Amino acid sequence: MSNNNHYDVIIVGGGQSGLTMSYFLQQAGMSHVVFEKNSILHGWKHERWDSFTLVTPNWQCDLPGLPYDGDDPKGFMTGQQTVAWLERFAAKVNAPVREGVAVKRVECDDDGLYQVSTTDGDFTADQVVVTSGGYHQPVIPRMAERIPDSVHQIHSAQYKNAAQLPEGAVLVVGSGQSGAQIAEDLHLEGRKVFLATGDAPRVARFYRGKDVVEWLYDMGYYDISVKEHPLGKNVAAKTNHYVTGRDGGRDIDLRKFATEGMELYGLMTDFDGENLIFRPDLAANLQKADDTYNNINARIDAWIEQQGIETAEGPSRYEPVWQVPEERTTLNLAESGITSILWCIGFRPDFSWLDAPVFNGQGHPKHDRGITQQSGLYFLGLPWLHTWGSGRFGAVKQDADYLCKAIKIYSQRRHTTAVA
Repeated sequence: MSNNNHYDVIIVGGGQSGLTMSYFLQQAGMSHVVFEKNSILHGWKHERWDSFTLVTPNWQCDLPGLPYDGDDPKGFMTGQQTVAWLERFAAKVNAPVREGVAVKRVECDDDGLYQVSTTDGDFTADQVVVTSGGYHQPVIPRMAERIPDSVHQIHSAQYKNAAQLPEGAVLVVGSGQSGAQIAEDLHLEGRKVFLATGDAPRVARFYRGKDVVEWLYDMGYYDISVKEHPLGKNVAAKTNHYVTGRDGGRDIDLRKFATEGMELYGLMTDFDGENLIFRPDLAANLQKADDTYNNINARIDAWIEQQGIETAEGPSRYEPVWQVPEERTTLNLAESGITSILWCIGFRPDFSWLDAPVFNGQGHPKHDRGITQQSGLYFLGLPWLHTWGSGRFGAVKQDADYLCKAIKIYSQRRHTTAVA
């Protein structure tokens, strides 16, 4: 194998995390390549719906060398604006990306050298950074196979707008960030929406004169590491709070949607050939979401009082605008008029190409701030890799800088050992 096929570091994944890692490795003068099976920023360009906006305010977008550069720091970039900003970042970094090259297998040999097999040949590296995220395989349950072919079924990753769906009612399964926002999008387009809820929490968009994100930032929440968090590593598995940045940002209140005609149900569990089956937990799901909403606001109230901050608005609690009249556990598919089902229940990780003893029983990598127990193998861009912002634009810069320092130390140690 020629030296042209060897690098100090191989990066797998050409999204914002891979580009950020490349930025720091360039500063460190380390040879590297980024393998991207599609094109750079593919997910941002092709896996968001048309009305998508960021949920976090623009001022939290802070990639190395290119923090948010628009004129609305407290606003929320649309999908197109986000892509344009990321493309400016990609141009600035000018990473050595090999697009259209899929990594088929990575394994470490007895000498500690990583053997990397790709669709464009074989390569070696002293170290490997996996930046492909953890959202690889769209989750669609096996019950979907029993639903008649006359019902159009897609995953949230495929959704663009209401016009792509056949006429008729739509069942949205899942009330996390994507499910709640897509249900709202369809509702605003005048579609009849049935929403199967889960245990996703919600949060206020604005409270006592500021974005809740700004309050939480002031309170130091975004600096809490996963090790310091009361839930520990379990926090990474928690469903994100639903809220939206659409039209300048607002709450998402499923109870309000119910007063406007949206049909709410509990967790969907099965299809018996005629009826969709749900748990009788709609009231509990809505109450749990509201409790989280109020608890976060109460923490903000306590912070305001502790700091002696004066605000124009006083403390308040959300009071439900609609109550569940009865728990409905079945819905006849034919009689409902449902012609489309949108599965918004997340993704599974797929690291089957990576031969390394670093995964737990659910296929998630075990690591300490991105550093695994296998020397020279790292992860970047995962939710709660270190802090809340690790899987977002807010803290990937700090995480990549931290990994780059570890990579340099390992490289120096490896080189010293080789010379000795």
